[in-house]
This record gives sequence, C-alpha cells and structure tokens, in this order.
Amino acid sequence: MFLKNCWYVAAWEHEISAAQMLARRVLDEPVLLYRTSRGDIVALADRCCHRHAPLSAGRREGDDIRCMYHGLRFDPTGRCVEIPGVVQQIPAKVRVRSYPVAVRHKWVFIWTGDPEQADTTILPDNFSCDHPDWRNLPGYLHYATSHDLICDNLLDFSHLSYVHERTLGGATEIAQSRPTIEEIPNGVRVIRHIHDVPAPPFYLKFRDMEGIRLDRWFKYDFILPGTLLMESGGRPVDAAPGDESRTVRLHSCQTLTPETAASTHYFFQQSHPADMGDANTTRLIYEQLLVAFEEDRRMITAQSRNLATGSAEPMMPLWMDAALLQFRRLRELRIAAEQGRR
Repeated sequence: MFLKNCWYVAAWEHEISAAQMLARRVLDEPVLLYRTSRGDIVALADRCCHRHAPLSAGRREGDDIRCMYHGLRFDPTGRCVEIPGVVQQIPAKVRVRSYPVAVRHKWVFIWTGDPEQADTTILPDNFSCDHPDWRNLPGYLHYATSHDLICDNLLDFSHLSYVHERTLGGATEIAQSRPTIEEIPNGVRVIRHIHDVPAPPFYLKFRDMEGIRLDRWFKYDFILPGTLLMESGGRPVDAAPGDESRTVRLHSCQTLTPETAASTHYFFQQSHPADMGDANTTRLIYEQLLVAFEEDRRMITAQSRNLATGSAEPMMPLWMDAALLQFRRLRELRIAAEQGRR
C-alpha cells in the first residue's frame, strides 16, 4: 500500500530530453515524461483512455502526444484534442491523467495524490545535487525488492560494520555506537558519532589517510516518502583545534520511489566540497559508492527472497531498529489518514 499525497522523484532532470519521451512506472502506475518546446516537463498517465495502449509507444506532434493505436491526440494537460473521424467538440472526460510536476536541484518530482494538495513547500532540500560549492555524479539503481526494505536499511547504519566492512564501514564500532533519534516534520533525524576509528576503505580511495584514525559522524534526515539527506565525514583525532585541512566532509541525497510493491527506483548522489579534490575525486567517490550500494542490493535482495517464502516467524525487532520502526509507524499513520482510517 502506497502513500499517495506526497512528492516522488520520477527521474533525474537529464533523463528527460527535448527529443525523447521517458516511460517509467511509479507506484505501479505507468507514467510518461517529456519536455514541451519551452522546456517544461510534463507527466501524463502512460495509458490512452481509449484502449489503454501506452502513449510512450506513440509519437510527439509538437507539444502533444499521438496514441499510435487509434490516433487520439493529447495535449500537455492530458486533454484529448483530436479523435480521428470526430468533428464535434470532444467531451472533457476524454483525457488522461496529468500529474503535478516540480523540479528541484535536478530531481524531477511528481505528485501522485490529490492534485489540489500538491504543495511545493514540502519538497526536500536536496541542495547538493546542484550547488556550486559541491561536486557529484548522479546515480540510479533499480531494485527488485520493496521500497520498505531499502528504507529500513537506510534507517539503520549499524549494517555499515558488516555489509560494508571493506567499503563504507571498516570498523565494528559503528554497529556498537548508539545513535540519537528525533522526530522531525515528515520524518526522523538520526545522528551517530563514532570516535577514534581507522579511516574507512572508502576514504582511502580518494584521500591519503592510510593509518590515520578519525572521529566520524553521520547526521541525516529521513523524510517521507523515503528520502535521505545526510551530512557525513571524518576528522583526524590528532588534528589541532580549528585545523580542518584533513577533514573529510560529504553530503548525500538519496531517494526511493516504489516502482511496484516489489520493485524500487533508487536515485542517489554523494557530493564532496568543490575545493576538496577535482573531477577524479568526484569519479572515485561515485565508483566506490556504486560498489557499496551493490553490497546493499545483494543483501536486501537475499533478505527479500527469504521473506517471500512466507515464514510464519516475524522479524524480531532489536534496539538498532528504533528509527526504522518510528518511520514505518509514521508512514502507516499517514496512509491510514489518507484512507480515512484510524
């Protein structure tokens, strides 16, 4: 069951070109994305209202889309403006759904619920995706697992010590540390400090930190429907007060959009300060992030297969699940409110 009245990322902005249409499934609904001649992004149901043929199998005619099954033509609002053989006025009900669209810092959001409730003031602050002080490469992964399991993974960083032992983690102290968790509007804030640990293998790929011990931190907001906005880094334990010359600072924006109940779109980036490294640094961070995220995907996919067997034994909550249980409860309450349930 999906939360509808919220913004979901449907694409990176660069994925939607002026020449081509992009078909993407969101919340188990087919969506067609394209740009008008003015550059505005349009999101329509990828399903002709006549016989439900995909409009993405049609063609562009100016700013309109022609269904290539029976020839109906739709304008960017979703209204049918031509039916072959029909000369009288076309009834207003002959149309396809149009989704509200918002573009912020290279993420293309669509509002999947009541259009009257679409509120751009609640869009997440993914500033580092497109900021002159930060550098990154945009990433995308497709998961053949539910959105919920990936949210759970991002809400419990104790897994870094084991799933990412040779990449992002590198120290069992991460799993042993207790984060602080606080409720924020539309989500939770998680802060974890880890003191006096080796620089993780991830850092060693783009910084000369062999043998250096760090105080590390992860501070992130995780907000509905499934977006992580995180500051993280590490500072040498022997650094003099005020000396940040060897400090690693990173900012990450990651968001999850259900494709179906059992598959997920994962949009992500990890930014470094523009004055810390060059294009090669940006590339190395991106490549190592792909390695680490593939570690996550393997584990979560294996977990999903086990869950699919229908075991009568439920998962056993432990102390490290506090944030994910809090977030799951928040989402359940919002879904219940949408459906008029208590």
